[in-house]
Amino acid sequence: MRSTSNPAFRNLPVGGYGPNAGFQPQAQGYPGQPGYGGYEAPPVTGDRPMTVDDVVTKTAMTLGTALVVGIITAIAVLSGTVSPWPLVIGGMIVGLILSLVVIFKKTPNPALVLAYSAAEGVFLGAITGVFEYLVPGIAVQAILGTALVFITMLVVYKTGAVKVTPKLTKWIIGATCAAAGLMLINLMLGLFGVDMGIRGNGPLAIGISLLFIGIAAFNFLLDFDMADQMIRSGTPSKWAWYVAFGLMTTLVWLYLEMLRLLYALNSD
Repeated sequence: MRSTSNPAFRNLPVGGYGPNAGFQPQAQGYPGQPGYGGYEAPPVTGDRPMTVDDVVTKTAMTLGTALVVGIITAIAVLSGTVSPWPLVIGGMIVGLILSLVVIFKKTPNPALVLAYSAAEGVFLGAITGVFEYLVPGIAVQAILGTALVFITMLVVYKTGAVKVTPKLTKWIIGATCAAAGLMLINLMLGLFGVDMGIRGNGPLAIGISLLFIGIAAFNFLLDFDMADQMIRSGTPSKWAWYVAFGLMTTLVWLYLEMLRLLYALNSD
């Protein structure tokens, strides 16, 4: 199996049914990290193989939770009922903790995945409320833009317009790691009052946002490919929750970059 830059999918099992049923003890992954089958999950009696419907249903529930919570949070922020920043910080911290629990616990727990989705809904909803106050209409634009990118990449993957090859996979992983490293460096320098200009409203910031949106979009190809491989290999259906969680992490990044880009383009 190919690797993916999404930390969620790096812990997924492989091959739960078929003539060689059972999780593979060693599968390809990052150096020094467990592969997709780098551990053995306990057998689940009576658990059927995953289907496309399982992935679609669980993903819809995960995204729906984030959307509903996000809308309620954004309305509360815009109405002045609550201050946005405690919700931004709280949602971000809770979401990060829950995501780490889901990733390192290595089990498809629906409660944890939905709780993570709700926390991200609070986080994104609060941020969206702030941006919507500054630029009315930006929330709808960001949601539509994110949905358009997601659907486009799904069509690209399904039609085979872009093949997920080992070479492309390495390129996307490298680009994602570079983007994460750049954001970390910018954050660290920002603590010391150094502004790199990549998160502002200038041409450089717009270019960086476009680049990050492109990288996030290509990450969907790896996510779709991994989910497709899991379905073909007969992975137990409960792992559809983990697929939904993985897709959610990519969507969160894409939506944030879409908000940043639209704000930069609409700023004077």
